[in-house]
Amino acid sequence: MAKLARRVYGVLGVSAINAMMNADFNGYPKSLANGTIYASDKSLKYPIKKTWQLEGKNVLYIKTMRMEAGKKGEVIIVPRALKEGFENIFGIEDLSKVKDVNEILKNLFSAIDVKNFGATFAEKGNNIAITGAVQIGQGMNKYESTSIEEQQILSPFRDPKAKPGKDDQDDEIAKNSTLGTKIMTDEAHYFFPFSINPNVYKEFEEMGVTEGYTEEDYLEFKRAALSAMTAFDTNSKSGCDNEFGLFIETDNKTYLPNLDKFIEFEKAEKNTIRVNIKDLISGIEDKINSMEIYYNPLTTNIETDLEGVKMFNIVTQKEV
Repeated sequence: MAKLARRVYGVLGVSAINAMMNADFNGYPKSLANGTIYASDKSLKYPIKKTWQLEGKNVLYIKTMRMEAGKKGEVIIVPRALKEGFENIFGIEDLSKVKDVNEILKNLFSAIDVKNFGATFAEKGNNIAITGAVQIGQGMNKYESTSIEEQQILSPFRDPKAKPGKDDQDDEIAKNSTLGTKIMTDEAHYFFPFSINPNVYKEFEEMGVTEGYTEEDYLEFKRAALSAMTAFDTNSKSGCDNEFGLFIETDNKTYLPNLDKFIEFEKAEKNTIRVNIKDLISGIEDKINSMEIYYNPLTTNIETDLEGVKMFNIVTQKEV
């Protein structure tokens, strides 16, 4: 497969309706000091990696579990360490006995998540840092009226350690069920900027450990990035959907800033997403190879000042 010969800049949009896109350690949506709700790049990368993993592709940087004997002889389930995950995926008996760094690098680049997002591989005797071709920024919530909802959850099982309450009602709850809380946003719309630099692996290409970032790598990322959040249907993520995608392909020497700052969201019966980038690319139109916008025409209107941009249904992937 030929190496990708162009740079790509864009924005990925995710809606969260009665859902939790990305929680902090207290269970509430992550937020800046000024109160702006956001989601980290990891919250978007994980569903993408999970999609690839379920398709049978090699994904290294994702939690996997194994069983081992506990201190008292019981069987417990624990996450694999990086070394164990590497050995498991690539069929290596003992990583510490592999002395050829080229072999390790070739294995790393054969993992689709490493090929896209890079890796920090800090193992004894092999301290390797790979800057990923795909860089994703923080996803800012552009819907100003987001509110946080808390739901009380009653478990079907009694808590054997629960103590009697202050009154009969509390006492009944303590005897019968544990009480939990589910926190979510009523509605939020996150926009993640991203860029793809196919030249970032040049030194590794010269070592002969990778063919570089290819057209196939880009298409795999694009496909998963436009559908993975909708497909990732866990309890807290049910209600999180891919709702927007902007892809601007340029020549290999054009540099654009993060594009999420040029995106606006307006809530209505049918939401509006505005994409105003014409002034940014004024004078370099000849360096733009293509522009594409993906969205759901049933829920969203697109307003843009871009000329020649192609519109696609994000669900069917067909041109609108």
